[in-house]
Amino acid sequence: MLYMMWAVFGSMCLDLVIGFGRSFWAGTFSQIPTMILGYLKDILYFVAPLTVIMTMMTIDPTGWVLLILYYLGSLAVIWNYLVAIKNKF
Repeated sequence: MLYMMWAVFGSMCLDLVIGFGRSFWAGTFSQIPTMILGYLKDILYFVAPLTVIMTMMTIDPTGWVLLILYYLGSLAVIWNYLVAIKNKF
């Protein structure tokens, strides 16, 4: 589970670096504050629910329902950022 969260944060960081590099070479630094605010919003909307699911795993009687939900959510977030990276090129 820890590696999946690393993959989520890694895809977010990769998207941030690519977006920053493209704005750097284009010379549009005025978009950087809105870009960073977008990432903070994504942490609130994507990462915080994954953390809540991770902490609720102790009360799951089956032991696999929330685990599957966590991995599906993580894969969805990674897919979202991979599509965003692809659309930047």
